[in-house]
Amino acid sequence: MDEEYDVIVLGTGLKECILSGLLSVDRCKVLHMDRNDYYGGESTSLNLIQLWKRFRGDDKPPAHLGPSRDYNVDMIPKFMMANGTLVRVLIHTDVTKYLSFKAVDGSYVFNKGKVHKVPATDMEALRSPLMGLFEKRRARNFFIYVQNYKEDDPRTHEGLDLTRVTTRELISKYGLDENTVDFIGHALALHRDDRHLNQPALDTVQRMKLYAESLARFGGGSPYIYPLYGLGELPQAFARLSAVYGGTYMLNKPECKVEFDEEGKVCGVTSEGETAKCKKVVCDPSYLPNKVRKIGKVARAIAIMSHPIPNTDDSHSVQVILPQKQLGRRSDIPDHPEVELRPGVALLGPVDEIFYETYDRYEPVNEPTLDNCFISTSYDATTHFETTVRDVLRMYTMITGKAVDLSVDLNAASAAEE
Repeated sequence: MDEEYDVIVLGTGLKECILSGLLSVDRCKVLHMDRNDYYGGESTSLNLIQLWKRFRGDDKPPAHLGPSRDYNVDMIPKFMMANGTLVRVLIHTDVTKYLSFKAVDGSYVFNKGKVHKVPATDMEALRSPLMGLFEKRRARNFFIYVQNYKEDDPRTHEGLDLTRVTTRELISKYGLDENTVDFIGHALALHRDDRHLNQPALDTVQRMKLYAESLARFGGGSPYIYPLYGLGELPQAFARLSAVYGGTYMLNKPECKVEFDEEGKVCGVTSEGETAKCKKVVCDPSYLPNKVRKIGKVARAIAIMSHPIPNTDDSHSVQVILPQKQLGRRSDIPDHPEVELRPGVALLGPVDEIFYETYDRYEPVNEPTLDNCFISTSYDATTHFETTVRDVLRMYTMITGKAVDLSVDLNAASAAEE
């Protein structure tokens, strides 16, 4: 271990593994360490025995649940937008060859006390009870505007500057009612609260376009895809990429202590009495707790069920969105996860087992130009990977001074998805 590296990466969460893969491809000499004896860090997938150890303190799940190894339970559950940034990174790095994907069956939204499918086709939209007939006509005009909108073509803007016009102002131009505004914001643009209504509309329009393009990609019932064997596959696939390009991996390394020189710049990492020298450190917040601050909490419930979720057309994989306004809430602060998550859990029907957890979210407060420490932000509560990968791309540019070229041929992924 007493060698010098360009970069030492601490933690094998998805963000850290994507970065070690990208940096190894760039011919950086990378050492990647983790205090755990498994890949994935916070974003790992656990089998039943690991799940019981973590939440119940023993390694004896009930026998009727079947073999432990048949389960891959994601600790940070998220889907991938079929046309999203993570798919582009997978194609750019050719990591698709290590993975198999499945299309997610459908996306649903909770509206006026019922679960409805988010329409995936024109025909579904016409039949959907989410809007009345005249409202559908108005909404269709708005969707056509969004579909035709091109940021670099003013002829498609209809005289509106979406960097100045708010989402609320844009939508009111089409006369859409509150319910539709709520549906568009949460079920299509996938915002988590209503702040977007008073912010420039460009972000919401781009999110709606990404949703529509992702939906069109595989012609399925939702815009999402998902690794066949759980999200724990993703960090491991990028770790394989790093190893192919000469990256070194060490799991189960206790107390990875980051060392600094007299100027406060990182100079190495010590574990078990050995120090590896380096120029830069990339890590998750848990490895440098004195250089991050708490920015919030996420609550989650993990349920094991023997049936599909009721009212989702017997779908095996779904997302159900509960807009806060439909629950009479103004924000989503998880102090008591059982109470906070009750409206969602109530939609599941009978559950065999359920586990609750909250975790704190952190963001870096250091200045990487001064200490050469590049710290990722904790995973948020969004249901897909767009914010995760944006953080990775931002960090990559800070570390290398260049951007990842994501202008890839998205059809290259199609073969891998089949």
